[in-house]
Amino acid sequence: MRYWTVDEARAYLPRLRELVERIRRASLAAARTRGNGHGPATDDVRDALDELAENDVVLRDPSVGLIDFHARGPDGVVYLLCWRLDEPDLAWWHLPEDGFAGRKPLPRDQA
Repeated sequence: MRYWTVDEARAYLPRLRELVERIRRASLAAARTRGNGHGPATDDVRDALDELAENDVVLRDPSVGLIDFHARGPDGVVYLLCWRLDEPDLAWWHLPEDGFAGRKPLPRDQA
């Protein structure tokens, strides 16, 4: 599993925005055509999801573009950097067991 730093995750946000938008657009197109699960829209979703998986990025909710990046603190504790498509920057984190409801702002030295 990859553990992201705040700087690495922020640097990936432009590409992540593209991928999440592709997934959202292609999912809508696939739903409109009600095909058999094959075709360009489905392939586009699959390709984007594959890229996220290859980078150990977790797409929690494609409808709002909710993303988690695994991270590890200096004390070894694993936490999640949390970002949504409508947010201008990466500014939140939470423990895995706390979920979105437990989001906290990044410490000032990382904000």
